[in-house]
Amino acid sequence: MSRQTLNLGIPAGSLQNATAQLFERAGFHITFSSRSYYPTIDDPDIECLLIRAQEMARYVEQGILDAGITGHDWIQETGADVVEICELLFSKVSRRPVRWVLCVPEDSSVQSVKDLEGQRIATEAVGLTKRYLQKHGVQATVEFSWGATEVKPPKLADAIVEVTETGSSLRANHLRIVDEILQSTTRFIANPQSYTNPWIKEKLDGIALMLQACLNAEGKVGLMMNVRRSDLDKILSLLPALQKPTISSLSDPDWYDVNTILEESVVRSIIPRLKSAGAKGIVEYTISKLID
Repeated sequence: MSRQTLNLGIPAGSLQNATAQLFERAGFHITFSSRSYYPTIDDPDIECLLIRAQEMARYVEQGILDAGITGHDWIQETGADVVEICELLFSKVSRRPVRWVLCVPEDSSVQSVKDLEGQRIATEAVGLTKRYLQKHGVQATVEFSWGATEVKPPKLADAIVEVTETGSSLRANHLRIVDEILQSTTRFIANPQSYTNPWIKEKLDGIALMLQACLNAEGKVGLMMNVRRSDLDKILSLLPALQKPTISSLSDPDWYDVNTILEESVVRSIIPRLKSAGAKGIVEYTISKLID
């Protein structure tokens, strides 16, 4: 059988570094060259292509790429027919979804989308905006914005539809949110026909499993300790375990080994309490991947 190749799209721009870092944690090393749109990856079965997230779903739908990483918003914007293998809850600022919002200047009289009848709206997500206006029965002119959309009101547009994570840029430009149009997270997508290929499906499902395992492990650590039999119930009552702790007998029948996974944020407060409750040999260790 001839060797198969998976054509994988890596998002250029704001998600590029975050994607490379996530793949690195999952065991795939991606190298970028400043003069090439073809990153290298240390998997001989994969060929990468650097593509803007806005275009990714279209190229995956057309089969030029077998799979890629892009936002749910751009899948909706292009209306592309793709398979969403999994959601990847990461972004350039936080793990919260990004939001596409309808905004107007702070001193605008506009209070709802209905007030934009006959007005001009600037956005990069033209299709998304037009469908939103149609849903609300509003006729308005929607213009594609090539960038710096926040500075266009009020001279170049009456309102904008823009993506935000924290809202800081909107506030800095004295804009007020009128409505939220869509929440979006990053998705790992595949071409429907490619995904019916058993080899490609197995390859993509394996990659998805490892990427999600890395994200699941974020903010979590492992904790293990030795616990006297008489203190076991008291110790277990203190542990906010992800699942039930693993309890193993030691060579001394009066002692147990207790192993659990918990949020890193609670470690600093819980370890002193565990020690006071009788836990011994407490060890905190890093969790790099967590598979449910």
